[in-house]
Amino acid sequence: MSLSRFVDVALRTIMRVMWFAGGFHWMTVKGRQALPAEAPILTLGPHSSYFDAIPVTMSMSSIVMKAESKDIPVWGTLIKYIRPVFVSRSDQDSRKKTVEEIKRRAQSGGEWPQIMIFPEGTCTNRSCLITYKPGAFIPAVPVQPVVIKYPNKMLTLCFKSLSFLSRALDIPITDYSFEDCQLAMAEGQLRLPVDTCLLEFAKLVRRLGLKPQNVEKVLQEFGNRARKMEGEKLGLEAFAHYLDVPVSDMLRDIFSLFNEEDNVIDIREYVIALSVVCRPAKTLETMKLAFRMFEAEEDGAITVAELACILKTALGVADLDVSRLFAAIDTEDTGKLTFGKFRSFAEHHPNFSEDYLSTDNTGRNGCPHQPNATPNATPNAKPQTNGFCPDFSPRDNHHDTTAACGSVKKHN
Repeated sequence: MSLSRFVDVALRTIMRVMWFAGGFHWMTVKGRQALPAEAPILTLGPHSSYFDAIPVTMSMSSIVMKAESKDIPVWGTLIKYIRPVFVSRSDQDSRKKTVEEIKRRAQSGGEWPQIMIFPEGTCTNRSCLITYKPGAFIPAVPVQPVVIKYPNKMLTLCFKSLSFLSRALDIPITDYSFEDCQLAMAEGQLRLPVDTCLLEFAKLVRRLGLKPQNVEKVLQEFGNRARKMEGEKLGLEAFAHYLDVPVSDMLRDIFSLFNEEDNVIDIREYVIALSVVCRPAKTLETMKLAFRMFEAEEDGAITVAELACILKTALGVADLDVSRLFAAIDTEDTGKLTFGKFRSFAEHHPNFSEDYLSTDNTGRNGCPHQPNATPNATPNAKPQTNGFCPDFSPRDNHHDTTAACGSVKKHN
């Protein structure tokens, strides 16, 4: 027996004993694993725990893993024998290098072991399949989808066609991705309601490639351009020109999220929504950008209607009463707010969104400018167990400040 064969058998035995000791006494494999020459890449899902490494140790396929893992005692030494593709988080070019290495191995004609990839990019609770990242498919070689299923006490590993994954798991498929989870659960001061339209917006932005690499620079440029337009409305063609992209169905979908009755949008709303999607935990940075686009030149302040527009867009809701928040900040009753006053108030009241805002989401998915669709949630909804839906129960509402963003005008 050759040394490589001996190491292979020894590792399989060690790993099987380890899983047996962990309670995985019997494991069922359905279907046939493709040969490396048939499918150089295997995609596994849903990814839910460290136990998902079982298929890796059963097949001795290479995997993509963080570089820090090789320093784990015993496990790090053993895992090196399957020749993984290490990803370094400290290396800014890591993603590009990883993709190039995957392509090199996948196109080697079977000289390298198969590569197993968890394309969801994160662990989930197995209640649904989230959107796959494209890395496994970039090499343009055959890919075999693999289902990992934990029915009661038994683990079932299934080699199936991608179109049957959802049926095999008996769970739905969702368009949401890991980035959507990050957006929904971000620890900013504006916690997104469960029916926010910003998740849909974020998905469309990713698909169109509109999420900038240099976020801060691009947002500042967009903010400066939007400020100079002073609330000028854009049609679909002008919107496409503004973003320097062609008109497409997905762009129309983005446009419809901000579309007013006369088929125009306020580009400032798009910039605010993009800021939330790109930096969800930086509430004050988004508000600073929004104030700069809406504020009057003579006093650097905004009105209550403009604050309503800003916060409705930042939360992705159809209607929002900001009267209590505005009154709490504008203690001198001037009818205007500067960003300095807002920032000071937010710093002293970090939970201002839960304490001072109330919403009545009557739009499609809570989106502005979609008034005729069926609501997805009641305005009195309590916080959800997912931890990102604040309680927007209506309180003492004396003034109607839920005017549509499209009706906001610059004040004198």
